[in-house]
Amino acid sequence: MKVQRCEQHNIKLDSEFGKFIDEYCFKSKNLYNYANYIIRQEFINNDRWIKYNELFQLVKDSEPYKDIGSNTGQGTLRILDKNWKSFFIAIKDWSKNPNKYLGRPKLPKYKAKDGRFVLSLDSNKVKLVDGWVHFAWKPFKKFNHQFRTNAKERIIQCRFIPRGSHYVMEIVYEMEVPECNEQSERIAAIDIGVDNFITMVNNIGEQPIVVKGGIIKSINQYYNKQKAKLQSELKTINKKDWSKRLQKLTDKRYEMIKYQMHCISKYVVDWCVLYNIDTLIVGHNDDWKQNNKGMQNFTYIPYELFIQMLAYKCENNGIRFIEHEEGYTSGTSFVDEEEPVKENYDKSRRIHRGLFVGNNGVQINADVNGAYQILKKVIPNAFANGIEGAGLHPLTIKKLVA
Repeated sequence: MKVQRCEQHNIKLDSEFGKFIDEYCFKSKNLYNYANYIIRQEFINNDRWIKYNELFQLVKDSEPYKDIGSNTGQGTLRILDKNWKSFFIAIKDWSKNPNKYLGRPKLPKYKAKDGRFVLSLDSNKVKLVDGWVHFAWKPFKKFNHQFRTNAKERIIQCRFIPRGSHYVMEIVYEMEVPECNEQSERIAAIDIGVDNFITMVNNIGEQPIVVKGGIIKSINQYYNKQKAKLQSELKTINKKDWSKRLQKLTDKRYEMIKYQMHCISKYVVDWCVLYNIDTLIVGHNDDWKQNNKGMQNFTYIPYELFIQMLAYKCENNGIRFIEHEEGYTSGTSFVDEEEPVKENYDKSRRIHRGLFVGNNGVQINADVNGAYQILKKVIPNAFANGIEGAGLHPLTIKKLVA
């Protein structure tokens, strides 16, 4: 089975190549705003959506389009068109399920006047030669830049994404991955948290595993503390709330957290491969963002990034990946073989030091209990032969490296 993968390379903004990319990302922003103005005005005044083909005809002779060039200009317009499609999908869903949203979805916004936007090159402008990326786009030829890549077949697209203090070059390509097993017999499940970043259990009798969240938590705490300090200084000096220094701090924090999540997700999938796990389940909390605004340790940790890393690594290894909401799993008892439903929910059984006490007095690590219940919620017959032999207390890992 063929799937798409995305490989990233960082490009320094102060390099000659970085400055060139910066110039064209500025032009991409100009085209995005120009085209977005046309769509917004038509929608606001006439309640009509201008789609890609019509939009292309309207802007192809404009100065912003000619300034960036046809190939890259079309890439910018396609992203804008996709953003509008997402807006209409969100509006439709919001009308049916308003409780899922903090408010009515808003129209796609303009980019900042001095901002930058994605620069996109299609496959006819990017070539793969002996494991190296070569650019066939005329403006790039003066740099003669090449990048080593893991791509084995043709490159589908190359994108340059502004990240404030640098640019990220994303190489999109296809690769072959093994088919997933449709039968779920050897199963692992993960409960995601803060102090315990992941708690992983299984139905094959292996000891549960906890990877502590201390490193990610401390990175986030330091970032929030420094961010508040710098923003306070900026407001005092020039009444602004952002600066290049703050952008560099933000970029560094993101890269550090991304590295930690890569290490943890790699460890999880390597463990699954070692023990022939055919299915990995991850609990998802829909309120991670909405219910935790203002909580320094929780709000800004990008759990979705970690889940994405797990998903593609599982797919690369033929492991079935399931993401499922985790409602009622933390307050129902695995050791009493309770179903994770509202009628059985009683979180008072969760006591000090992260322990959960079953109705018969058996103590189990609270996060381990939650992870087992996530597993049972998705695959109720996962412990068809009984829960004897299931580990109740985990192996704890404080730090992982790639």
